[in-house]
Amino acid sequence: MKKRFLALLICIVMAASVFTACGKKDSGDANSSSNSSSNSSSNSSSGSTSSDKPAQNITLKWAIWDESTTQYWGDIKKAYEASHQGVTIEMVDLGSTDYMTVLATELSGSGSDFDVVTIKDVPGYATLVQKNAIIALDDYIAKDKVDLKKFAGATDQVLVDGKLYELPFRNDFWVIFYNKDIFDRAGVAYPTNDMTWTQYDELARKVTDTTFGKQVYGTHYHTWRSTVQLCAMLDGKHTILDGNYDFIKPYYEMVLNQEKDGVCRKYADLKTEGLHYSAAFSGGDVAMMNQGSWFIATLITNIKNGEYDKSLCGNWGLVKYPHAEGVEPGSTLGTITGLSVTSVSKNPDAAWDFVNWVSGADGAAVMASSGNFPACMTEGVKNTIASIEGFPTDDQSKAALDVSNLYLEVPYGDHVSEINSVLDSYHGSIMTGEITIDEGIQKMNDEVGKILKQ
Repeated sequence: MKKRFLALLICIVMAASVFTACGKKDSGDANSSSNSSSNSSSNSSSGSTSSDKPAQNITLKWAIWDESTTQYWGDIKKAYEASHQGVTIEMVDLGSTDYMTVLATELSGSGSDFDVVTIKDVPGYATLVQKNAIIALDDYIAKDKVDLKKFAGATDQVLVDGKLYELPFRNDFWVIFYNKDIFDRAGVAYPTNDMTWTQYDELARKVTDTTFGKQVYGTHYHTWRSTVQLCAMLDGKHTILDGNYDFIKPYYEMVLNQEKDGVCRKYADLKTEGLHYSAAFSGGDVAMMNQGSWFIATLITNIKNGEYDKSLCGNWGLVKYPHAEGVEPGSTLGTITGLSVTSVSKNPDAAWDFVNWVSGADGAAVMASSGNFPACMTEGVKNTIASIEGFPTDDQSKAALDVSNLYLEVPYGDHVSEINSVLDSYHGSIMTGEITIDEGIQKMNDEVGKILKQ
């Protein structure tokens, strides 16, 4: 879905784009792009020198999912092979259904010969680490002087006993979408890239109209737990793994009070009606909505093809995610997709070169060309995305793509899947009014506490 509009709007990547701020090794290839990937491998963003290039005429077997519907897999393969003569990337599609489970089974078999595997989620990543199916990358990272700061803190959250077993190449993060027409009609200034949650609440109330038949909702929260709970995780101190969730209470109070006052739709109604967040925003009666960067492509595409009524939602913008008092603007929630080198690879050095290239400046260029957000967000990438026809033209929307701190929705930790399940369950109970906020949080504390003691 994210790829369709860009295939019509931009070429594989602007050859003149300058991709900087992607670490020390990337700076040696500042003018690289997927169209210039025919350069020799000595100029790749991995920083390989003539003495440490991958061996020639080798094949790297790479585990992926949904090849036919995901453009960037093929784009990455083509660009890497063009810049690394003698290396062939063999993609093996394991399907998206239970991908990480299937992958773990494959790597447990004696016949597995994968060199590189794609990491879809943190629980699956944890399983592969525990099975010794993938190797720690720290020695390679040190040798090639990879600057992990380019990942805005994401890699710190997937360390296992101080070691890193994957590098992210794709990143989706949360922003605020807003309808400019609603603000214009209300005579209220647009949201900004530096708002606290208190200011966000106040702004949502200013543009709310509860008049029957003319309702305007100041904000909208999809039914996912992340739209409420994870707002509290942006201080760099708390995560979903804490075991004590008292710090979440103010955000439940904010959202439930907004429901009571007609500032947002009710969770129970959304569950009953099955209203998707995209339908809510495209209906033209939602002023602001917290949602992931993946919705950008959907919004542009569906406005362009007429699926969404342009008169209702065509005049939209982006701002950074709101933050708590004292938290740096641009701090947001996110998810990453990473690459790892398997412990059974016969060509681990070459596999590492591929992982490093894809997660660096060249890989970022390829990802941006298909409408996806790379983990390494360079100025060139931001310019590419912001130049897409249909992307808001105001400077504030482009600046919203800058992330200062990326906090993973699900960081690495023991029993993370079980903890997720508990939090999901009691989130629903709180939002439907089945139990009070205090009762729900106490249940979370008790149940997760038991899990952490295992």
